[in-house]
Amino acid sequence: MAHGKKVLGFLAAIVMSLGVTACSSGDNSSDGENYVLAYGVEPQNKLIPSNTNEVGGGRLVDLLYSGLTYYDKDGNTHNEMAESIEPEGDTKYKVTLKDDIKFSDGTPVKADNFVNAWNKGMEESHLSAYFYEPIKGFEEGKDKMEGLTVQDDKTFTIELNQPEADFPTRLGYSAFFPLKDEALDDLDGFGEKPIGNGPYKLESWNHNQDALLVPNPEYKGDREAKNDGIKFVFYAQVDAAYNDLLAGNLDVLETVPESAFTTFENELGDRAVNKPSAIFQSFTIPERAKHFSGEEGKLRRQALSLAINRDEITDVIFQGTRTPAKDFSSPVLPGYDENIKGNEILSYDAEKAKKLWADADKIAPFTGEFKLSYNADGGHQAWVDATVNSISNTLGIKAVGNPYPDFKSFRDDITQGKIDGAFRTGWQADYPSEGNFLEPLYATGGGSNDGKYSNKDFDAKLKEAAGSDSPEEAAKIYNEAQEILMQDLPAIPTWYANTTGGSSDKVEDVVFSWKEQPLYYQITKK
Repeated sequence: MAHGKKVLGFLAAIVMSLGVTACSSGDNSSDGENYVLAYGVEPQNKLIPSNTNEVGGGRLVDLLYSGLTYYDKDGNTHNEMAESIEPEGDTKYKVTLKDDIKFSDGTPVKADNFVNAWNKGMEESHLSAYFYEPIKGFEEGKDKMEGLTVQDDKTFTIELNQPEADFPTRLGYSAFFPLKDEALDDLDGFGEKPIGNGPYKLESWNHNQDALLVPNPEYKGDREAKNDGIKFVFYAQVDAAYNDLLAGNLDVLETVPESAFTTFENELGDRAVNKPSAIFQSFTIPERAKHFSGEEGKLRRQALSLAINRDEITDVIFQGTRTPAKDFSSPVLPGYDENIKGNEILSYDAEKAKKLWADADKIAPFTGEFKLSYNADGGHQAWVDATVNSISNTLGIKAVGNPYPDFKSFRDDITQGKIDGAFRTGWQADYPSEGNFLEPLYATGGGSNDGKYSNKDFDAKLKEAAGSDSPEEAAKIYNEAQEILMQDLPAIPTWYANTTGGSSDKVEDVVFSWKEQPLYYQITKK
């Protein structure tokens, strides 16, 4: 109890001391167009779908390109570029494209544009190449998957290695978007000025400042733009974005800063949103980190998890806009189970945490600091400070936060393996399946497996789930796979995030989707 009171007092101090930095981006009256002004951050990479796996670039890619299918506000799947996706046996699908679909420059979208884009993503070992792994012939570095066969301009087939219960559901994710032929010869150049087939086209991209997307007149799908364009303003601090929202200099924001959690619903009224979404948050300790491999590492990971008072942090810091995690997925997903075997490791238990840490010290004494790295431009300082304080007070070690100035530099160091300690991680759903929260992050060789975790038993469970007869059966097996994660803790689950955002009084028809992002295309200006 003593530790709990110390943490609570510290959290309250953080909440009281959080300042709001004013930094207006200005309105759009001088632009000469009636653009919707939206919150954004500088993308990590060029705007190539198969090499975009973070939200900054994802916001743009999802509007500049279109896949065979798309997800509506509730996560339901609808055909977009595909006229039909028909099974041919247990492991093969025939895809027929719609008539008269085009890229924004008027070039027809053909079956080749899908197949060649996916093959290129595999050949270049792009960040999302792992999503092609179920397709027959997948091998990073190769130039073609034998499971992809073009029959004519409007038709191609996809043959899988084994039955995959939720494979058709995945086809709305950006890894499966098409590319123009010219992109294949110069991905970097094309990604700087992409020509896509989505509801918008890129008008300008001022790095570290903003990006302007305007309606694509060639787009004929269900996500047709109802506004003159979306101007994404890149912010270094979420507090500044929220101030602009209140001042009417920003139209839509899906990430309210911690400093406004107690006030935003009153300040925005019926323009505020606070509802569950498919977002899981955690921090990851890579397998290579000193003291965090083998049996010693397993004990320390479990001790750290038990040392975090999630209930107090979500209550005091997040003011009920987060829910303590019970698993590695999200409660809005079909098949979610809050009673995964072993998930008591996610509950605060100071005495057990101390014992496990002491047991690890018997193997090799811990020296130095425990660092938790994070990007300072995402509004994470308060919870990181509270988390490391909880760890310090419980385990009697020095635990500190390690801020990076921006998301891009933070992600670059993670991708390049330059962070040896812990770092903030999380997952926003690509498609509505528990498998999407498990395979990319924790499967051996997974495209977003930042900690390089590998467990053959876990991989076998994933394969078993993928080959099940239905998504419902797959969900049960995915939950069995999570029992292994509860033991190994390749990441330390912290909490699920609500969509906490809002809009200005200058716009209407603002809807936030099942995975937090606004449906930008249907927003209208008053």
